[in-house]
Amino acid sequence: MKAVVFHGVGDIRVDDVPEPTLQEPNDAIVRLTASAICGTDLHFVRGTMAGMKPGTILGHEGVGIVEQIGPNVRNLRRGDRVVIASTIGCGFCSYCRAGYYAQCDTTQPTGGTAFFGGPEAAGAYDGMQAELVRVPYANVGCVKLPDEVTDDQAIMLSDIFPTAWFGAKLAEVQDGDTVAVFGAGPVGIFAVISAFLQGAGRVISVDRHADRLDMAREQGAEVVNFDVEDPIDVIRELTGGIGPDRVIDAVGVDAEHVHRGPGARRTETPEAEFEQEIEQTAPDHRDAGPFSLGEGAAPTMALRWAVRSVAKAGTIGIIGVYPPAVQAFPIGEAMNKNLAILAGNCNHRRYIPDLVALVANGTVEPDQVLTKRGEIMSAVDAYKAFDARKSGWTKVELEPASA
Repeated sequence: MKAVVFHGVGDIRVDDVPEPTLQEPNDAIVRLTASAICGTDLHFVRGTMAGMKPGTILGHEGVGIVEQIGPNVRNLRRGDRVVIASTIGCGFCSYCRAGYYAQCDTTQPTGGTAFFGGPEAAGAYDGMQAELVRVPYANVGCVKLPDEVTDDQAIMLSDIFPTAWFGAKLAEVQDGDTVAVFGAGPVGIFAVISAFLQGAGRVISVDRHADRLDMAREQGAEVVNFDVEDPIDVIRELTGGIGPDRVIDAVGVDAEHVHRGPGARRTETPEAEFEQEIEQTAPDHRDAGPFSLGEGAAPTMALRWAVRSVAKAGTIGIIGVYPPAVQAFPIGEAMNKNLAILAGNCNHRRYIPDLVALVANGTVEPDQVLTKRGEIMSAVDAYKAFDARKSGWTKVELEPASA
């Protein structure tokens, strides 16, 4: 079958690979009808998350048709149409039973999160940018889809919508709150939607890309472009000098800052410190060309702006990805503002069923965030455009050849 395969930092290819087979009683084989490229995939290709095993199939978002099931998959049939949770949980350990599927003791007993298409520390499970995928614990990770939910909608339910929903939960969004969301990529857009659905009175979206800010504005957010204005000053002005009650960091380790204009002075961190962060986090990164870390790379910039912008005694929810190599954090500022900081990988399976229902009843139309579609054969070009954050490349769906 065709699949998008990781060969090294900056090196991904569409390869012919063996089709997956059932290996355990709880496995299923799903023929994918939709996959997608996520910002997390870029972390691996850019080298800002280390530990990827060459030969691993990328991708942790998938929708498809069940083709084979193991003997212990008793809630699915061949032909069922399903969305696949990005993180892998067994469903029976104490963490899964408590809803912490991302901390499953069975799939990842040493700690951390097991997920598709990730590094060895996450299990090195082959991912879903392929024609077929083996789904471990498919009786838990595969959620049946009603006919009224399309593939374009369902692919958003595999990872990014649940992650954003989880981010609003982490930030403890309550009725009437003012919420700032750093990052207007696909997860950031869904964080805007999720914050409003969870009761926010106002949402402020911060980014530098006009097309993404326009998308946030369409969802009702007040937008701030940190390329043309000082984001901290603008947020304070918009909130009467107080700051937002809650902040969601939907950026993570691939954050950027600006070198020129009003926002440049808000870096408040020496360039040498950011350079040290880059070398510590991504020692194998490229300095030029596709998938490189260009001018402005600043792994902890979104975190620093989150701490500086939020109101005293506020809450920060962190869903942007930070690998263990990231050690810097403005803990002194956070402590002296009495902030609550909650972070983690999304427990996808906990939220997917309820979000499927929201989509099925028309409360949310998640496919409005989908901006590009392409066949897996053109995946490398799609990755390059997505990496460059080109206008119109907010969320990219891949269509396997078998579809």
